[in-house]
Amino acid sequence: TQVVTLKKPTEEQIAELFFAEKAVKHCISNAVVITRGCITIGIGSGQTSRIRAVEQAIQQVLAKGIDLSECVLASDAFFPFADIVNICAAHKIPAIIQPGGSIRDKDSIAACNEHDIAMIFTGVRHFKH
Repeated sequence: TQVVTLKKPTEEQIAELFFAEKAVKHCISNAVVITRGCITIGIGSGQTSRIRAVEQAIQQVLAKGIDLSECVLASDAFFPFADIVNICAAHKIPAIIQPGGSIRDKDSIAACNEHDIAMIFTGVRHFKH
């Protein structure tokens, strides 16, 4: 694993991100998991669209009245564009874990740096069909 952003996750966020990453690997791809307090509170899985997966997970969290700024997000696949990071920024999600490996990783990293979001690359893709 590697922190790829200027902002480093806190120790608490690192533990939370690793928990979220373990949860997302068991979901049907495309999958996004949002956690808080090592509890899975939003899952977007089995979507043909990465954006739909993140929107589904966010809507579940919002429906519970939970502040997304206290959560982290894990993705089972890399981000080929900065769009997911921008959605996370709009909802104040402070930390992301994802495999990395896109030819456009630099775009996601730059978006995280612009929005002050910590991001970790695992180097492992959990794409499950």
